[in-house]
Amino acid sequence: MKSLNNLKASLNNKSARIGIVGLGYVGLPLLLRFVEVGYRVIAFDIDEEKINKLMQGESYIKHINSKKIRAAKEMFVATLDFSHATECDALIICVPTPLDKYQAPDLSFITNTMENLLPYLRQGQIISLESTTWPGTTEEELLPRIESVGLKVGRDLALVFSPEREDPGNKKFNTRTIPKLVGGVTSKCLEMGISLYESVIDEIVPVSSTRVAESAKLLENIHRAVNIGLANEFKIICDKMGIDVYEVIRAASTKPFGFVPYWPGPGLGGHCIPIDPFYLTWKAKEFGITSRFIDAAGEVNHSMPDWVVAKVQNALNDHQKAVKGSKILILGLAYKKNIDDVRESPSIKLMKSLQSMGGLVDYSDPYVPIFSGNLEFESSLMSIDITASAISSYDCILIATDHDVYDYEEIRKNAKLIVDARGVYKEKFHNVVKA
Repeated sequence: MKSLNNLKASLNNKSARIGIVGLGYVGLPLLLRFVEVGYRVIAFDIDEEKINKLMQGESYIKHINSKKIRAAKEMFVATLDFSHATECDALIICVPTPLDKYQAPDLSFITNTMENLLPYLRQGQIISLESTTWPGTTEEELLPRIESVGLKVGRDLALVFSPEREDPGNKKFNTRTIPKLVGGVTSKCLEMGISLYESVIDEIVPVSSTRVAESAKLLENIHRAVNIGLANEFKIICDKMGIDVYEVIRAASTKPFGFVPYWPGPGLGGHCIPIDPFYLTWKAKEFGITSRFIDAAGEVNHSMPDWVVAKVQNALNDHQKAVKGSKILILGLAYKKNIDDVRESPSIKLMKSLQSMGGLVDYSDPYVPIFSGNLEFESSLMSIDITASAISSYDCILIATDHDVYDYEEIRKNAKLIVDARGVYKEKFHNVVKA
């Protein structure tokens, strides 16, 4: 049996086999980075389509080029079979942590993954959880499961929490350059965690425990959620006063200290910002604490799609039209610009609301050519090509996601009415309403 000392040596000389469980927006870039520096990787997922595409050298994530997959093919294998986990010296878990229908944390992806791995765990391995979750998950959910099969964490096997910090589409920072937090169950676990990541990430930031690492990840995203909530509330106030909130933020941003700009929008999207605050508020209740500040920001952010829909309704009314029967084109289905991720996207909420009011809603998003989600009233689920004639045929264009590929000046020239929920247009135009 391999010892943890042998594990450290194999991690340092890159003879260790790395297992990555969950091949989404976190797992796939991590796979490519480990391969890039010389590790062999076994990649696990329960999605057969992802496995097949990877083995064929194809990417299923827009901002990750298939050339990178093909260049890495000799160094990894992708599989549905968890029994190969016993061949891995490190197992990195990158699975989703959504909310259930009651807005409570759903850890089933983590716990099911752990249960699938248990029969194949052995001495001399390290397990790293990267999925965002409430403080205590690693020690309360993973630790007892691992030790139930006779392995002692810190002696036989290392267990760490090292939160993912991926920002899809960010050209300034990537998997290698984003500093990596690592917290271990024991000091030996932390030592192994540092060895796991130090050759693939530029900067490792050790912390004293898994709970600190779990809490830090939540604070990072709650910080954004709260400040975006402030920006959204400020936008509504400015709108009532006839003030351009985007100009206000740009003006405030000239202060070289004490101010960080956050930008309002049609609502929060993605897997992190709309979800993560609930993981802390849920856990806080166990300690008799109500997170009023976080909850208030969540209420503001959650209400933004309704506010944007009201702006569309009022703008159409000013053009002697009702939402019902009007042709409306939503620009951008992804939750943020220049990526293809539609998880929790406010654009989908906008589409559903406008359709429920009788609007004839289409969308255009080159990053999402086909949308397979179920809408209350099915309209076109294929992205509309933007042409001058297509733009002019709609009663309203709603800018929900500000992809860089759009020619906004051409859109403005040909549109009857634009509702701008992203602050694209800095000047005032007769056919543009800011939302």
